[in-house]
Amino acid sequence: MSVDTQGTDLVQLVALLGAAVIAVPISKRLGLGTVLGYLAAGLVIGPYGLKLFTDPQSILHVAELGVVLFLFIIGLEMRPSRLWSLRGEIFGLGLAQVVACSALLTGLGIVAGFPPAVAFIAGMGFVLSSTAIVMQILEERGDTATPAGQRVISILLLEDLAIVPMLAIVALLGTHGSDGEAQSRWISILIAIASLAALIAAGRWLLNPMFRILANVQAREVMTAAALLVVLGAALAMQIGGLSMAMGAFLAGVLLSESSFRHQLEADIEPFRGILLGLFFLSVGMSLDLGVIARHWQMIAIGVVAYMALKAVGIYVVARVLKADHAEAMARAAMLAQGGEFAFVLYAAATAGGVFTGEVNAMLTATVIISMALTPLAVLSLKWLLPPATPEQIEEDFEGAGGRVLMIGFGRFGQISAQFLLAEGVDVTAIDSDAEMIRAASRFGFKVYFGDGTRLDVLHAAGIERAQIVAVCTDKPEVTDKIVELIQSEFPFVQLYVRAYDRGHTLRLLKKGVTYQMRETLESAFTFGASALEGLGVAPERIESISESLRSRDAARLAAQQAGGLLSAGRDLFVTKAFKPEPEPLTVPKREAKALNKEAESATAEPVD
Repeated sequence: MSVDTQGTDLVQLVALLGAAVIAVPISKRLGLGTVLGYLAAGLVIGPYGLKLFTDPQSILHVAELGVVLFLFIIGLEMRPSRLWSLRGEIFGLGLAQVVACSALLTGLGIVAGFPPAVAFIAGMGFVLSSTAIVMQILEERGDTATPAGQRVISILLLEDLAIVPMLAIVALLGTHGSDGEAQSRWISILIAIASLAALIAAGRWLLNPMFRILANVQAREVMTAAALLVVLGAALAMQIGGLSMAMGAFLAGVLLSESSFRHQLEADIEPFRGILLGLFFLSVGMSLDLGVIARHWQMIAIGVVAYMALKAVGIYVVARVLKADHAEAMARAAMLAQGGEFAFVLYAAATAGGVFTGEVNAMLTATVIISMALTPLAVLSLKWLLPPATPEQIEEDFEGAGGRVLMIGFGRFGQISAQFLLAEGVDVTAIDSDAEMIRAASRFGFKVYFGDGTRLDVLHAAGIERAQIVAVCTDKPEVTDKIVELIQSEFPFVQLYVRAYDRGHTLRLLKKGVTYQMRETLESAFTFGASALEGLGVAPERIESISESLRSRDAARLAAQQAGGLLSAGRDLFVTKAFKPEPEPLTVPKREAKALNKEAESATAEPVD
């Protein structure tokens, strides 16, 4: 490669990164989301902007891997049992929406004067929504794990499957259907089935042994390479079979969703997913042909409005018929009203088959891209059209629950505690009654079920019978006590690990006989105090001595209080200002509890916990 070519490549790479770094934060600050920022940046640096790129399609082919990696991560969060539970939504709701919207948009094309074949293919390109844009919006809103979000994902999965028969129909419309071509289509179907079967077999019997072997090598870069190999290999297998690459990656994720390596895989894939998905949106923005828009702007403008409005109506009606409430139906219509990236494939195939002319292809492609750009604005407009979501709008759905650890309460304390368990591959079922917290947690990949831990039916649904440990991490002591009492009454043999509020709450929990309790501020306060001494230049040995003495006094006083019940239950630990740590840890026998209590009553005191 020449120096000039290398320089050009570097300029383009810097332009891509610079456009994203500048445009996306501005778009986020304006409340427009990241997708619109990427699309605008792509338009600016593309063939019709600064002309830093002349062939956006070449970038688009590479950037489609971002969608592939995104679907793999979604698959990791969706276990086979969960996917099976969604079969009704996938083949019921998804199919109903595709059929209804196909009929509406085909009819619109015929009314607009297109021949029936052209009207059908043009409409189908719009029926297949943008998986990349919709999934990005769901992730930013934290809705991927909510029941409404799962229904949207089910529709997207059905649309991914629909690309296969759509391409077959395009091939049929573009030919006269000779015997040789019919035989070729049957061969293609058999190859698709074989590819799918091979992928499922590899997922069941090869992937976990392979990752176990690689984990023993203890080379992080090899595990990362293996993760990419699995995703791209699955995508390639589906592509060879004529299926969607994204569908292949999703199935690979589902097959690995119960693996002990899934959290490691997600961590390895995430950086590549984010960069490539952003590159995909940039390349879509570059692909917008302003020349075609200038020549046919009236027809394209009418087409964008008509297609999006009619598809939104179809989505809303199907949602309402299938028992969705008004808010969910509106949100679904706003998110799915655009055309998708599969339209580019479908329209290109129609052009190659002689169904479309090049100009019609360019017009329809521009219509789809504009609809994709308008989607974030349509979703944003819902803030003014709909009231904010309330916790009651999230359903209790415990499909897939039943881990070794049941965690009740997933606030700050629970989230940090869960990371230790997840890092070891322990299956954690987390429940919480705060809808906003559930949405926020899903942005970081946590699957949290909506439910009230003080209800016996919720505990049963969350799989408490299969849990080895129940971790009660709620932040209100009265709620915590209620949960502990309920569990001890109904499930007396389960191990209870409980977050305590203060010293008085700790004494109550000890009296109840929980397996383990921890005051929520104790360890952080000890660490903070030790760090402050370190900042003042105190020797590490002295800090350690102080820390050990304080811990010993705290443990001794707690033991005395528990044994004698001499201090009031609500009182925290008190020490004098002139406290000097003892050289050896203190032990306080039960008979000295009364004297220790007296000392605490008479001391000039400050609370430390």
